[in-house]
Amino acid sequence: MKTTDKNQRQRTAQLLASILLLAFSAAIGAENAPKRITRGTYYQNPLSFGTTRDSDPPKYARNASELGIDSLLNVKWLDVGFDYRFRYEYRDDDIRRVNASLDQPLLHRTRAYIGIRDILDPFRFAFEIQDSRRENSQYVRDNRDVNEFAITRLYGELYFKSLLGHDPIGNNRPLSMRFGIQNFDFLDRRLLANNEWRNTPNTFKGFLASLGQESNDWQVDLLAMQPLNRQKYDWDSPVPKQWFYGVIGHLRRWSDVVTLEPYYLAMNQSPLPGVLDYQVHSPGLRAYGVVGRTGLDYDFSVTYQTGRNGARTLQAYAGTFEVGYTLASQPWKPRFSLFYGYASGDHNPNDNKDNRFQRFYGFGRAWSANDYIAYQNVSTPTARLEIKPHQNLRLDMNYSAYWLDSATDVYSVGNVIQVQDKTGRSGNFLGGEYDIRARYTWDPKTEITVGYSYFQSGGYVKSQLHRDHTNFAYFQFSHRFF
Repeated sequence: MKTTDKNQRQRTAQLLASILLLAFSAAIGAENAPKRITRGTYYQNPLSFGTTRDSDPPKYARNASELGIDSLLNVKWLDVGFDYRFRYEYRDDDIRRVNASLDQPLLHRTRAYIGIRDILDPFRFAFEIQDSRRENSQYVRDNRDVNEFAITRLYGELYFKSLLGHDPIGNNRPLSMRFGIQNFDFLDRRLLANNEWRNTPNTFKGFLASLGQESNDWQVDLLAMQPLNRQKYDWDSPVPKQWFYGVIGHLRRWSDVVTLEPYYLAMNQSPLPGVLDYQVHSPGLRAYGVVGRTGLDYDFSVTYQTGRNGARTLQAYAGTFEVGYTLASQPWKPRFSLFYGYASGDHNPNDNKDNRFQRFYGFGRAWSANDYIAYQNVSTPTARLEIKPHQNLRLDMNYSAYWLDSATDVYSVGNVIQVQDKTGRSGNFLGGEYDIRARYTWDPKTEITVGYSYFQSGGYVKSQLHRDHTNFAYFQFSHRFF
């Protein structure tokens, strides 16, 4: 067993070294490449659905000099934000509930942010607090919906604006080091996400360093964090003896065609009473971009995992692929896309291998509007249409079908409850989901969202959860005050 573990560590180290060497060589070689970017930044937003990361500072925050207050016109060192979101949900026979019927919760989320920069450089500071509440529900409150007065950012930062020089188009290449409570989005948000849709966020306490910034041709992020347990009515606290590590690269020199994001993620859970020793090493690669002026865009990722789960050896795989086509010449700018996502499940709980993919701290919204799917033990294709009938109105609609990769492994219902048929007799087809959503920008500070999802149960859900179908409708109001 020790020899096997050693060989696996060696293979993982070799794979990681190869990925990092490729990233480093590309970044160094890019210094002598011709200047092709003329827009002032190398960064390109992905066109794939639901993968655009939240900004830093968060998108609801504004610089004090932009608030239209004469006395603050020169206060460019201060960022402030305050917003409120309300959502009404209509959930009929929600399969995340063991004994589900009709539930109509009211969700409230209030956030406030303050950030100080420039004036005290290299020292910077950020503070954010969030209050999340739920009412009018027949179920016991949980920390997915309730987390009252939680500190979601409280960190100090050392920021050296041009310590690493400049990129080929003249942007500063800074060095940033943050320590404290933080939340963030990385990669395509399926492994690391703030979890914007859920009423409560993912938060971490620890160290984040960035070599370079988003506008540069290359950037490297280094993470060493403890995830925080969301406490409904008390201050959040670190998950005992659990640490998360990451090295994430961003190669943007060729971003008009492709952005490459090689990464290595790891999690270590030391043993506790009732908790096994768990280690996972997870190298991977994401690439996204557009195909010239054809209207085609793409986004794919591949992830390999190795490690151990107690006495069992961990070996798992996952990947996503999306290709889209936009008719930019049409008034409504329709984009049609096809997506496929896969994450391995454990095929034999009695052998010495664990094949269940570790989803880390991703978000579930893009997998299922109902929140029925987690990024593990799943195989799912999706067809989607996005249109913009008016400059203030966006519509998207899709159909997704879901299968378990392993019929005998756990089905994590949106990471809320777990169901398992160890015999495999229930099959592996979970069902299909139809989603439609409309987002209307009422004014620059206010957005209204309405949506509906219909889930038609497959054989597995009918057998294990005894539901034929479910309905989910919602109305959401979001307003920022600055």
